[in-house]
Amino acid sequence: MAETKSGERPHDPKFPEKFLEFMRSGWGPLDLDAAPLPQAAFTARRREALSAAFPGEVLIIPTGEEKVRSNDTFYPFRAGSDFVWLTGDQDPEGVLVLHPSGGGHEAVLYRRPRKGTESDEFFRSAKYGELWIGRKHSLEETEVRLGLPCKDVEGLGEALQGAERSRTRLLRGFDAALDARFPKEDPSADGLTRDGELAAVLAELRLRKDSWELEQLQDAVDITVRGFEDVARIIPATGSVSERLIEGVFRSRARLEGNGLGYDSIVGAGSHATTLHWTTNDGATKTGELLLMDMGVENHHLYTADITRTIPVDGRFTPLQREVYDIVHASQQAGMDVIKPGTEFQEIHQTCMRVLAEGLKDLGILPGSVDEAMDKDSLIYRRWTLHGFGHMLGLDVHDCAASRAEHYYKGAVQEDYVLTVEPGLYFQANDELVPVELRGVGIRIEDDVRVTADGCENLSDGLPRSSEEVETWLAEQREAGPRLAGE
Repeated sequence: MAETKSGERPHDPKFPEKFLEFMRSGWGPLDLDAAPLPQAAFTARRREALSAAFPGEVLIIPTGEEKVRSNDTFYPFRAGSDFVWLTGDQDPEGVLVLHPSGGGHEAVLYRRPRKGTESDEFFRSAKYGELWIGRKHSLEETEVRLGLPCKDVEGLGEALQGAERSRTRLLRGFDAALDARFPKEDPSADGLTRDGELAAVLAELRLRKDSWELEQLQDAVDITVRGFEDVARIIPATGSVSERLIEGVFRSRARLEGNGLGYDSIVGAGSHATTLHWTTNDGATKTGELLLMDMGVENHHLYTADITRTIPVDGRFTPLQREVYDIVHASQQAGMDVIKPGTEFQEIHQTCMRVLAEGLKDLGILPGSVDEAMDKDSLIYRRWTLHGFGHMLGLDVHDCAASRAEHYYKGAVQEDYVLTVEPGLYFQANDELVPVELRGVGIRIEDDVRVTADGCENLSDGLPRSSEEVETWLAEQREAGPRLAGE
């Protein structure tokens, strides 16, 4: 059974008063670093941009709260992406409110205050008590860290009294108190807007990464590269190793140097590589087969990498494996080559897909011509490509997803957008329209790129991409031998 609002659990013991009095005394101060966060200046500018988009309106952006995993245990909390982008705060139960003020807004962060040793919560609450979870920042300390006024979240209701519902926008959150105040039923009933323009504008503001965000993405990518190296060093050329061991080795690097995984790792040995979202990871590598690994680290500031590599388990591609791999690599390079400010998202997609379709024709698989297969009324080539060329990347692995189509899928990329380029070919094990020797072969190559002033920069070029380079890299990692994640 979950805890009550105070954090106490029904089965907690009823302590005698003598014990309670004893626990309330004898505690000295415990200091915690409260220096300003380096991103505070950036979050302030982001709030200003959001303010300018909604003059005179109350904007409410909650981060959410911990969710029960089972009984009285919780999933690890991960702050809401829009909320952390605007505040830098990663604690649960916070609500950012932009109150109209003058010609702009006054931003206030409403959050749970630290109660410390002055409250019995200190030793009685397994959810909130500092004796259980460690020292937390006070409201005053949080103000210094974030450069943002902070108030007790219990005063949020009073602070919002008198706000016109027709001039109040609430971003979807998971805060029970907010959901009670602003029901999910038809928002038009009381004039309140949920999940509409506010979500879209926030997503579109997040499309262009500032310099601090670019540093965080490069950090996440660099850690991910080291994770791939860790994994390559424990995969034997002969014999077998489980997909879950590979998953676990990568997770060790992610947990050591970052916040954790940006998403569930996909580790597909053999025919598992043809399942796009293979996260069961209960198979094993086999000599002569390929291994597809789609993995990314989320760094300490919650920015994630997203990289995929497909390697030959025994160290060398077979002629047919190499032919397919080189088609995918050529597709990815063609897509990268057209990326520059102003390039339509769909142009990148069509460029990558045409190379794949031409490759399928060369393999003798594609019925009819490439043009016929690419026709919008056909698209039969997609039987073996399945997905688009890529997506935006940032605080979310599929970043800025709430953007309006004209700013994303039907729009153009701009300088300092960060996106993945990840074409693939997948031949299912039971696909009778392809030769037997291709069935169960899945290959994807994925990199994270930044749009520059005149092209693009591959942030993940620390990992090789061509078939020859992959073979050389794999041999080098194996020669270096296994290492501890801290090395």
